Amino acid sequence: MTSRYSGSSTGLPLPGNLRALATAGIFTAVCAVVPLMIGFVSAKLSSSSSLQLAIVSALLFPAFLLALLKPRLLVSYTLLVWAIAPELRRLADWSEGAYHTVSLLSLAPLLAGATVAIPVMREIHTIKRPFMRLMLLFAVPLGYATLIGLAKNGVGSAYDLLNYLVPLLLLPYFAVTPFTARDIDKLLGTYANLAVMVAVYGIIQYLTVPAWDAFWMRNSGMNSIGTPHPLEVRVFSTLNSPGPAATFLVFALVPMILEKRWRGAFSWIGVLLVVVCLLTTLVRASWLVLLVMLLVYIASSSSKGKWKTLVQVLFVALALFWIVPKLPGAEGLTARMETLSSIKEDRSYNDRLNLLGSMIPAIKSNPVGQGIGSVGQSTKLGNSGELGEYGIMDNGFIALMLTFGAPGGLLFFIALGAVAKQIFGRVAGTNRLQLYGRLALAAWVGAVAGLVSDNGFSGLKGYLIWMLIALGLGARERMNSRKKETARAAAEPEAVSAQVRCGEAGCFEMPAVPQVVTAETKTTMNSYMGKKTMDANG
Repeated sequence: MTSRYSGSSTGLPLPGNLRALATAGIFTAVCAVVPLMIGFVSAKLSSSSSLQLAIVSALLFPAFLLALLKPRLLVSYTLLVWAIAPELRRLADWSEGAYHTVSLLSLAPLLAGATVAIPVMREIHTIKRPFMRLMLLFAVPLGYATLIGLAKNGVGSAYDLLNYLVPLLLLPYFAVTPFTARDIDKLLGTYANLAVMVAVYGIIQYLTVPAWDAFWMRNSGMNSIGTPHPLEVRVFSTLNSPGPAATFLVFALVPMILEKRWRGAFSWIGVLLVVVCLLTTLVRASWLVLLVMLLVYIASSSSKGKWKTLVQVLFVALALFWIVPKLPGAEGLTARMETLSSIKEDRSYNDRLNLLGSMIPAIKSNPVGQGIGSVGQSTKLGNSGELGEYGIMDNGFIALMLTFGAPGGLLFFIALGAVAKQIFGRVAGTNRLQLYGRLALAAWVGAVAGLVSDNGFSGLKGYLIWMLIALGLGARERMNSRKKETARAAAEPEAVSAQVRCGEAGCFEMPAVPQVVTAETKTTMNSYMGKKTMDANG
């Protein structure tokens, strides 16, 4: 005897119950084992490393719980970790009175982001073929560059590989996690709220420069971020430099300007706070990405949507025109922005041109590539905490070609092209989820345009780009599959399992009945019940 409620007649638990039991068992085991492991490892470390490990553990444990119990909240929490981990690192260094060029806290956002692998592995059998194809297309160049990187760059290649893989995991994550349009709106609203938080702290930093931030500025050796005095600092807020701070703000600002539902709790006040903080970072490349993303979204919108978005952009521009001259230190901000009108005379622009000219021969002389771990912050790990030869690379195209070489770079750009093809398929649709496809398209074009300044497909910037792209690709796929299941269930009524019915004569099993019960079916059921009652009464 079976029942749709109670499982099988043998008393064995259903697969869903087994999954719940397994999850509970894993949760209990982790809660018991992890504190013991942390305590044992901490006892072997110095006080500084123990503090860093404790903070990393405190940030990672909620991510693990969310991955098991509430996977739809995991990305929102990971965005929080990306936003605050650098500031926690500065606070830890300041409290000890010692600056660390390499810190365990640098791993916190990557480890928290890596927990999306838990729901992905649990539902990997449900991933559609297009997503599997995209994952394989990226796996080939990454595998190629990793093999070269392990041979040339040592442990730095493992850290750099994480910076590529963790953002890319968002593609299968959004494919298997049941995000509805409302869930995506909540995620973007949460991101907007976090951006406002970062902006408010950034404005405070610009006006006061807290002691722990000043301590970091004096010891980090970064000469391009100003001096640790009010109105003389290039704002980095809770992030680790002005570039990542501007990136975090820009990819939140674009959705905030475009749609009311994506502005979070602070609405237009939040938009203006983010814009003001973005100005104080003095990162001009971020304004290029902002402009490109807005133009792409507007161009792909309907005629009515174009005018609505243009009015909103005009409103922000007029507000800036009125607010900026009234800000403290406005002269420096306006002077920095005015260089955009005379770009050929700008030192930074000319340095990038010189870099392009000097690096092209290096790429030609080594078409195989330097491998993963050869560019960026990962070069510190194999160089006694100091940046390596290509530690600072202000050109994303060169960074990718140095990392992947000619064959790997070609495969990587082919994979990006395949992503663009999938996005165009979403944008060409006519359903209500098309706006997420347009946002994904804007993020893709903005990422490619941003390669003129840096490599945006790894680390924090990569996480934000792939998040916006993946939610645009995953939303329509998931919603369509759910609609098809609902339509199929309505069109093809199926018999449900036999049920237990009880009456005056006792309980006995009812035969399976169709989900759609007609008058004839009801008569048959009543006759069956009457016959069973007579039999039971003898």
